[in-house]
Amino acid sequence: MFGFHYRLERKAIGLMLVIIVVSSIGGFVEIAPLFTIHQTVEDVPDMRLYTPLELAGRNIYVREGCYACHSQMIRTLRDEVDRYGPYSLAVESKYDHPMLWGSKRTGPDLARIGEKYSDEWHVAHLDNPRDVVPVSVMPAYRWLLRTELRIDDLGLHLKAQRAVGVPYTDDMIANAAADAYGQAVPDSRQAEGVAKRYGKATTIRLFDGRADQLTEMDALVAYLQILGRLTEAPYKAKAQIGETP
Repeated sequence: MFGFHYRLERKAIGLMLVIIVVSSIGGFVEIAPLFTIHQTVEDVPDMRLYTPLELAGRNIYVREGCYACHSQMIRTLRDEVDRYGPYSLAVESKYDHPMLWGSKRTGPDLARIGEKYSDEWHVAHLDNPRDVVPVSVMPAYRWLLRTELRIDDLGLHLKAQRAVGVPYTDDMIANAAADAYGQAVPDSRQAEGVAKRYGKATTIRLFDGRADQLTEMDALVAYLQILGRLTEAPYKAKAQIGETP
């Protein structure tokens, strides 16, 4: 074995060809499933889009490195389903660019965190995790409550998402900033437009409990509260499995 390898190393061209062949095999194994992606990703009629506020929250989630400690993919293992909820479906990440499945769980998986806790709980937890989970090792994100959310460039964010396949309309892009504000300030005139463009199921409320300022806390809590709620497909699938004799 080693003698063959040593002889191969002395023949640079042969070694290069072997490397190309082995790399091609690995590349094919990774690329081939993409040709059947339309058969892999479920087609569900109730799949929702991230609102501009939720998308801004997702950007903050990525910026702060939350994905390094929290996964967003529940596997089909019984103990994971019992702990976190229905296993993740491919369609749930249909509009995630990039996807945030993750593999590290310093903290719990967040794929089903949406509406599991109140907005007040999330605000307190992000402001100082030890206030609600005494043994938590999560850092505090106190500045989120004090930092005004930038919304003037949200239209560009939606436009970029559309370029990779997310079906945002021209109307959604043009009203991105107004919709972000309206979702977090239910008594504003902009709130009506949010429900009109993103559906009546859209959550419109004071996420950080304050109406005087749109903060990064509003955006991040809005994002956390939609995780696992973009479609009801996983819950319907679980119900069907439970009915199977």
